[in-house]
Amino acid sequence: MKADRLLAILLLLQTRGRVPAGELAARLEVSTRTVYRDVEALSASGVPVYAERGRHGGIALLPGFRTDVTGLTSDEARALFILAAPGAHRALGLHDALGSALRKVMAALPAPHRPAAELAGRRVLVDPDRWLGGPRPAVDLDELQRAVFTDRRLRIRYRHGGETRLRTYTVDPYGLVAKAGTWYLAADRRGRPQLFRADRVASAAVTDAPVRRRAGVELAEVWAQLRRQVEERPAPVRVTARIRRERLDLAVRILGGALTAPPRIVEPAEAERHTDGTGEANGTSGSDATGTSDGTDGATGGWAVLELGYPVLSAVRQLLQFGDSLEVLDPPEARRVLADAAAALTTLYAADRAPHRSE
Repeated sequence: MKADRLLAILLLLQTRGRVPAGELAARLEVSTRTVYRDVEALSASGVPVYAERGRHGGIALLPGFRTDVTGLTSDEARALFILAAPGAHRALGLHDALGSALRKVMAALPAPHRPAAELAGRRVLVDPDRWLGGPRPAVDLDELQRAVFTDRRLRIRYRHGGETRLRTYTVDPYGLVAKAGTWYLAADRRGRPQLFRADRVASAAVTDAPVRRRAGVELAEVWAQLRRQVEERPAPVRVTARIRRERLDLAVRILGGALTAPPRIVEPAEAERHTDGTGEANGTSGSDATGTSDGTDGATGGWAVLELGYPVLSAVRQLLQFGDSLEVLDPPEARRVLADAAAALTTLYAADRAPHRSE
């Protein structure tokens, strides 16, 4: 472990220049005292490393010192060639550079590790896009990248979800994040973190003003905060529904963001006990309520109960896509919303149900 830590310190100093001892300690998850002991060990082994005290001090290598480190382990070599999201590199204009870099790394690998590294790249594929994602609009990341890498403020014209008009903002970017195939810009607006979907940016222009990020705050911290805001957004409308077990897997994939608890498989007798608030059974007979069982305890036959949360009552119309395979049990207001929506659809398509004349 110490050898790995010494190598990590050496690589960080080569790429970053002077690094505060506290930052090295945080990155390596050790104490500052341990970092100073490691620096002494590097110095004793002939590495020209030194420490500077004071406010602007830190650990650094003598100017001009470089070392080639190619002693990768087999697992490290394989990890480099299992690269997530090749589409992300293409979107950033780095696809060709990625291929060139991998060829150089392959040439630098110890000969015994090359076959395993090449095989890992051919046998493991990471696709970051979700199922049923549909076609995505083209995204131009050039100006967003330029603002991020030149540390400049960015002026964007942006369309929020559910709106048609564009709003103009001046933001201070922290960086770009690819989440499940969608690109986001994480930035401060008026000193507060905010997330912008790249495909909703109608235009972007890098300004001459330097970025005004909050001191000591990095992209990973901003992203974690913004992600929590999205995932922990209050859902005041709580909905209980049941779905046929043969549609459960599909429902979990589609409704994952709305689920507030794991689905619960119910026995046929329990499914029949659910009522619509009037004391009558919910719509289906006993035989229909259990589905068609094949005699096994598989995923077919019976029902599962879903607990869902929505920000507004009208959002429950999302559940109409499951037709009669899903029934809302509670609250009654949600049942009425779906009944009204279903009635409106019936009226819309009623003209197509007119009887045809016989020839």
